[in-house]
Parts: sequence; C-alpha cells; structure tokens
Amino acid sequence: MEAIECIKTRRSVRRYTDEPVTTEEIKEIIDIARMAPTWKNTQTIRYVVVQDKSIIETIEQDCLLGFEHNAKTMSQCNAVVILAQVNGRCGYEKDGSFTTSKGAGWEMFDAGIAAQTFCLAAHDRGIGSVIMGIFDDEKVAKAIELPEGQSVAAIITIGKPKFAPDPTPRKEVDELVRFI
Repeated sequence: MEAIECIKTRRSVRRYTDEPVTTEEIKEIIDIARMAPTWKNTQTIRYVVVQDKSIIETIEQDCLLGFEHNAKTMSQCNAVVILAQVNGRCGYEKDGSFTTSKGAGWEMFDAGIAAQTFCLAAHDRGIGSVIMGIFDDEKVAKAIELPEGQSVAAIITIGKPKFAPDPTPRKEVDELVRFI
C-alpha cells in the first residue's frame, strides 16, 4: 500500500473478527513502528503485547475508568498493545535538565508519533487498531508488571477488522492552515 493511501484509508477499528493476529504479524508491525523518529534518537518507546485473555479482561474491567465504549472494544480485540515509554530521557539533557520548553510533555509527542506509526503499519498489514487514552495509568502498569522507570502512554487494541469503518468528516484545508 502506498503511504498516502495508507494515511487516507486508516480508520479507528473497534470491532474485530475472531481471527487471531499472530505473534509474527505483531513483530512485523513493531519492526516498522520502531522506525518512528524520537527526540535525539532516544528510542524510548516500548511495546507490551498482551495476548493473555485474563490480563486483557483485568484491564478491561479494572483499568478503563468506567469508560464502557473502550471496555466493549477491548472485549472484542485479539490483543492489546500497551505503548510504554522510558521516563526521563525524551526532551532532557544528560544532566536531567529540559532541552525543550515542553518539559516532560515531549515524551507524549514521541509516544504519539510511535502510536500513529504502529497503527499505520498495522493497517498496511490488514490489521485494525484503535488508540485509547482513557485509563488509569498506574492500574494498567500494575496489571502488565511494567518495569520501574517506564510509564503507560497509550493502549492500542488490535484485531482483524469486522468491516471497514466509513470515513469521518474532516475540516477543509483552509480551516486548518494560516500562511504568514
């Protein structure tokens, strides 16, 4: 699939078939996603792939802050990818001071780039995904036994799409841009 077609046709997929996403498919997607740029090439993003249904159920029931829409999506997925980040490196100098006025916020910028790259790579491989942001960071970290010094940036559910969702309306270019 060409890059522009992939960007234009990728949708958030919330309904999946029962067909499993294989470990090899997930590794291929991560192999592509690892090429996402990071602050000073710090490569702080980590992927925790949860295939164990009991852990997925724990996250679904105990970690989504009661957001039923995400719980329903998670109950149907084949796997959950926890996008984690190594803390205290992205946006920082070696002495611990911030290089950027964004402070620790740059860590989430890199996580966002990684999440989008992961989802585009999945779409290219025929695998649907949706990025979730409503969850209890500490409970998710505990459920997956996230190593100390890392934090949860996002949850991405994946699976073979039941159907291709319709495109959602987008603002026109003139509403989004200002030339100076």
